[in-house]
Amino acid sequence: MAERREELLRAAVEQIEARGVAAVRIADVASALGVSNALVLYHFSTKEKLVAAAFAYAAESDLAHLGKLLGRRTTALRRLRSAVRWYAPTGQAKGWRLWIEGWAAALREPALREVTRDLDKRWKAAIAEVIAEGVAAGEFRCPDPMGAALRLTALLDGLAVQMTSYSGAVSRARAQEWVDEALGRELGLAETTTPRHG
Repeated sequence: MAERREELLRAAVEQIEARGVAAVRIADVASALGVSNALVLYHFSTKEKLVAAAFAYAAESDLAHLGKLLGRRTTALRRLRSAVRWYAPTGQAKGWRLWIEGWAAALREPALREVTRDLDKRWKAAIAEVIAEGVAAGEFRCPDPMGAALRLTALLDGLAVQMTSYSGAVSRARAQEWVDEALGRELGLAETTTPRHG
């Protein structure tokens, strides 16, 4: 039962990424797996519940990966750089189109708004916690870890919108440079300590 539900959620995420929240139908998810609409509706009684659950599923996957990156036994600075580079639209994180769709749909869907708000809070809290650890360890200075986490994620989210929605608006190299510079500024690091990527 749990395995089938997860299979349906994975298919829903794929269909949302391909078609968008507004256009995706229960039938699309069912067809992708070769199952009946009734089976999808058995697990998720409405399209809105399916979509919210699909986003929650994607969010948990992203947060689990973030937890692995931030939980490594290394300096706070290395963990932060690793997490920020993974999350940045130039990194390995998948699904920016999915999250942009989710943010737009969340304006009209309360259940989806709860999912995206929860992911956002948990992501910022995890980043802020590692920044605070680095400050406590004397690795860098940051008087407001939560503010720094908010500013960093706002930059990453904004770059993701630009790079996903407008091909060529910002080059990968330029985006990575801006992300590295922002991290260095937030942590009070000398510019030379934030490596550039071409």
